[in-house]
Amino acid sequence: MNLRRRLGRLAAALAVVTLVALVPVPAQAAESYVPISGSGSTWSQNALDQWRKNVAENYGMTVNYSGNGSSAGRTDFINQSVDFAVSEIPFQGQPEDGSPPEKPTTGYSYMPIVAGGTSLMYNLKIGGKRVTNLRLSGEVIAKIFAGQIAKWNDPAIQADNPALAMPDVSITPVYRSDGSGTSAQFTAWMKAQFPSIWTFGMRSQFPQVTPAFKGQSGSLGVAGYVSQNYGEGAITYVEYSYAMKSGFPVVKVLNNAGYFVEPTFQSVAVALMSAKINQDLTQNLDGVYNSGDPRAYPMSSYSYMIVPTETNKVFTVEKGRTLSQFASYMLCEGQQKASALGYSPLPMNLVQAGSDVLQRIPGTVGPIDFARCNNPTFKPGDSPSNNQLALTAPAPPDCDKAGATQCVDPTGGAQEQTPVTGSGGESGGGNNAAAGAAATSSDPAAAGAAPAAAGGTAAEPVYDANGNLVSAAAAGGSAAAVSAPFSLAENGWGTPQYIMLAAGLLVVAAILIPPVVGRRSRGNRRA
Repeated sequence: MNLRRRLGRLAAALAVVTLVALVPVPAQAAESYVPISGSGSTWSQNALDQWRKNVAENYGMTVNYSGNGSSAGRTDFINQSVDFAVSEIPFQGQPEDGSPPEKPTTGYSYMPIVAGGTSLMYNLKIGGKRVTNLRLSGEVIAKIFAGQIAKWNDPAIQADNPALAMPDVSITPVYRSDGSGTSAQFTAWMKAQFPSIWTFGMRSQFPQVTPAFKGQSGSLGVAGYVSQNYGEGAITYVEYSYAMKSGFPVVKVLNNAGYFVEPTFQSVAVALMSAKINQDLTQNLDGVYNSGDPRAYPMSSYSYMIVPTETNKVFTVEKGRTLSQFASYMLCEGQQKASALGYSPLPMNLVQAGSDVLQRIPGTVGPIDFARCNNPTFKPGDSPSNNQLALTAPAPPDCDKAGATQCVDPTGGAQEQTPVTGSGGESGGGNNAAAGAAATSSDPAAAGAAPAAAGGTAAEPVYDANGNLVSAAAAGGSAAAVSAPFSLAENGWGTPQYIMLAAGLLVVAAILIPPVVGRRSRGNRRA
């Protein structure tokens, strides 16, 4: 065999071997899984849908899910028509509609799966320009959804928004018409914080308080109504992920430290550091509602996957093995996707609790290996009280502090806007009204303030090494403490990219080398 043929075959063989090596082989390719199904929360559905897609592509795992609302999911679980359910609240011993108590007949446990903020998505314009920097106190929010404030130019709303000339437009509160954990979370917050205003109690079934209220089914339903042209003047409560996907703004809510804050993944992470976890892993959010940290978003919470701890007529040991593998992925690797989807990654203490639950599922793959968990809120060796997101969470800028100024952002940086003069209800609010309406939400990272540190000045909030607020009194100072927000590493050049480059070069070599060698061989023969 001549040299040309040898080199050509060698190059082609190397290219084939390299390309075969590059074909993605899932880490669990040798495993086989049985399909599992669940139903329930739409609050969590955007995260679940992403995770289901990931495990299907990477592990060949089929996880079916129907977002039919938390109440329906719990009912499906009781009826043993699904393998798992997802809900924002636990089973109800005394359902508000008078139906029988929710009591599963086989063992179960609550497993935390994703954290997030219940946001207030709205559609409002002033002078034909969309408002994106709306601020509301908790009292005003409760009055809107209790039917006590019906116009956007109500003096209480105008007082929260000194830079905007609020328009004389009717408010359309949009609520969940189906049984919803989101409704339960939202009404639980109003009941706890403003019981004299919200007198309906915690409700999975939100009441139509006045004829002006519009009911829609599911998170997509309420978000979809607000985002339409006919939704101008509307406001709804929905998980932040849905507002992000719709491209619509959310209200900055006044927290207990006196700052208006949006439900970013960092502000939710900070708020949940004040949550108490009950023995059954359900949540007590009183500390979250009243956190003294200026970075905290007060309507923060997490949702549960309800998993069987015994086999039943539909749930088998084989399904338990699949479910435990899916849950293990969600608690660790899956949390890397949370912030991009509008959620907040679970902290270590909740992942540890989830790992304990994993071990109770029939057929489980076992507890989580924390050294390989790859959850963005902690690193190997961190203590459970640590939270990497809280360490780097930005504090709000001065202009988001309650008072006579308001953040507006026409150019991309957090800036103060002076109060609008004249009647807030008149359309002729002048240039300030137009500027305020065109402003976008502030970017705290662009505010240019110094990072928070344990040795901060008296004018800055002071945090310890784990990101906990040390001095609430200092948080009331005039200077904002800002640090770079946590973000996942950008995709860059690593081993996979270099292998792909080598494969490409070998393919080129397989094409180019034989002709070159052939020409040289013919030249040598003529010589």
